[in-house]
Amino acid sequence: MTSTATKNKKAKKILIIEDEGDMCLLLNIILTEKGITLEHVKSISAAQQFLQKNQPGIVILDNKLPDGYGIDFISSIKKDYPSTKVIMISALAESKDVAINNGADLFLEKPFTKDVLCKSVHELMM
Repeated sequence: MTSTATKNKKAKKILIIEDEGDMCLLLNIILTEKGITLEHVKSISAAQQFLQKNQPGIVILDNKLPDGYGIDFISSIKKDYPSTKVIMISALAESKDVAINNGADLFLEKPFTKDVLCKSVHELMM
C-alpha cells in the first residue's frame, strides 16, 4: 500500500470520544452515510488506550466526560499524535478559544447541523 493510500485510509477513520449515547448515535448515522469508519469510546482513559493501538485521522472530542474535560486532553492528543486532527464539540461557546489554543483544529458548538459536521470532517480529511 502506498503512503498516499495509507494516509487516505487513516483519514477515513474517526474516533468519537463522547459519553452521551444520543449524540454518539447521531454522529454515527451522519458519518457512516459518508463512508467513514467510526470507533467510539466514552472516556478519556478509554481514548488513551484506543489511541495507543490505533491512529484515526480525526478525533471528535466532547468536553465534559466522566473522567475529565476533553479540552484538557487536546494537548495530549496533539503532542502524542501530531497528525491526528481534533474537532472539539461543546455546548459552551466560551470554550472555543481555549480549545483552539490547546490545539483543536476545529470547534463545533452544540447543537450543530448535519451540514456543518460533514463540512468540518471533509475539510480536515483533505
